[in-house]
Parts: sequence; structure tokens; C-alpha cells
Amino acid sequence: MGTLLQDSGLEDGAPGELWNLENPDAIRAAHAAYAEAGARLLTTNTFGGTRPRLDMHGLGDRVAEVNRTAAQLARSVADEHGLLVAGDLGPTGELLAPLGTLTPEEAQALFAEQLAALVEGGIDLVLVETLSDLGEADAALAAAREVAPDLPVAVTMSFDTNLRTMMGVRPGDAVAHLAAAGADAAGANCGRGPEEMEVIAAEMAQSRTGDLLLVAQSNAGLPQVVGDHFEYDATADDLAAHATRLADIGIDLVGGCCGSTPAHIAAMSATLIPT
Repeated sequence: MGTLLQDSGLEDGAPGELWNLENPDAIRAAHAAYAEAGARLLTTNTFGGTRPRLDMHGLGDRVAEVNRTAAQLARSVADEHGLLVAGDLGPTGELLAPLGTLTPEEAQALFAEQLAALVEGGIDLVLVETLSDLGEADAALAAAREVAPDLPVAVTMSFDTNLRTMMGVRPGDAVAHLAAAGADAAGANCGRGPEEMEVIAAEMAQSRTGDLLLVAQSNAGLPQVVGDHFEYDATADDLAAHATRLADIGIDLVGGCCGSTPAHIAAMSATLIPT
């Protein structure tokens, strides 16, 4: 979403979440592009939608408005195409104690505040993504049980530091922990590209238990400077082949993260869901 909005004119460093309110047509167009490319699930434009993240841009008092509107925008496009909407919760941007000052209870409250607005906007499931700390994952899961007990919850972490999260969590350990904590789906997103994601996916598959679903959403490779902007170096065909390998490993939910344009999703969809 961020890549697409920047291509649509979002300035570097500006909060993409503000466009839910100030440029809703661009958000709808982004969702529609992914829907028409074959996506079966749309993710709300709320990755930085917790109060601390919005406070960085003077938007902390608009948490409910930003998130509710984002869900409504995604919902309107999803309903036109018969798709599901995932309410997106990214990391709070604060470190939990003892490394930081945020308590688990405070983290849960931040996620609950955001999620309440997403539920009001009409989401079908909760997607907590790009986490590094299992404590933060636990807080998000607790918030989901509090605010949206009837909705499925998927939690994905970013294993971008020598196949571990920034906090040192291994893929297999994350899957085991999240399954025990009550997540309906667990997995990985972002990272350093398709090749590493396949190694991570294989480790996750080895640790799967019960009916837990596995998720993998890789970046479209790594960003390269091209002229005055960044382009990611994995082509649509690269991600299509990657999607096939993920399915063979046993990943249930395959998607794309940074740099994954509608063209990438279209190629992946054509491979995974042939007509």
C-alpha cells in the first residue's frame, strides 16, 4: 500500500493513513487495483494507525476516525468484488519493558483502541503484522479477544535479522508461541525478499501444529535507487514462481509486502488460482 500511495503522490515521510481522510479516492483506487489483480483479501490502510504512530504526525486525537474510515473504504471495494477485509495493525513503534517503558497492558489498550474503530468500519478479520517482539504479539491478541472475539486473527512477524526478528525470535519458535497464544494464523511478512522468505516458510511449516494456518508475505525483493525513486528488484514473474514454491511448502495464505504492486499480485494470483 505504501509503495502504491507514494507512486500516487504521497510525499516521503508523510503518513499514508492521513490519505484515508484527505484523499479517499486514492485509497479506494489502490484497493480496487489489487482487487482487480485477483487479490482475495484487502488490507486496510492502517499499518501506522495506533495512537503513538499517529502522534508522530499530530494525528493522535483522530485514531478512531482514521481507522474507521480506512475500514469503510476497504469494505466498499471488497463488497464490489466479493472479497474479505483484514484490519491491519502494525507495531506501536514503542518498545515493551524492560527494553522500553511500554507495559503489556498499555500495548493492549493501544491495539484495542485502534481495533475498535476497524471493527466499527466493517472488517472481517484482524491482521497484526511486521512485529519483532512476541510480547507485543501477545498484547495484540489480547486486544483482539477483548474487542473482536468473533473475528479470526493472523499475526506475522518480520524475520529480517539473520532469519530472526530484531528481538531474536526464530520462525519456528514464533509459530509455536502464536499457536499456543490463540492465533488462527501465524507467519512472516516483509523481510529481505522471496529467497529468504522461502527458508523462513520452511522453518514455520516444520513447527505447525493443529489447524493453525500459515502466512507468508514477502517484499518484492529489495529496493534499488532508480533515478529519483526506489524500485524493488523482484519482478512479477519472480513473485509468481515464489508463490508456487510457498504453496508447495505448505503456506496457506500467500501475499505480498513492500514493493508488491498489483502487477505482482496479478501474476501470483494467476499462478495460485488458475482460471
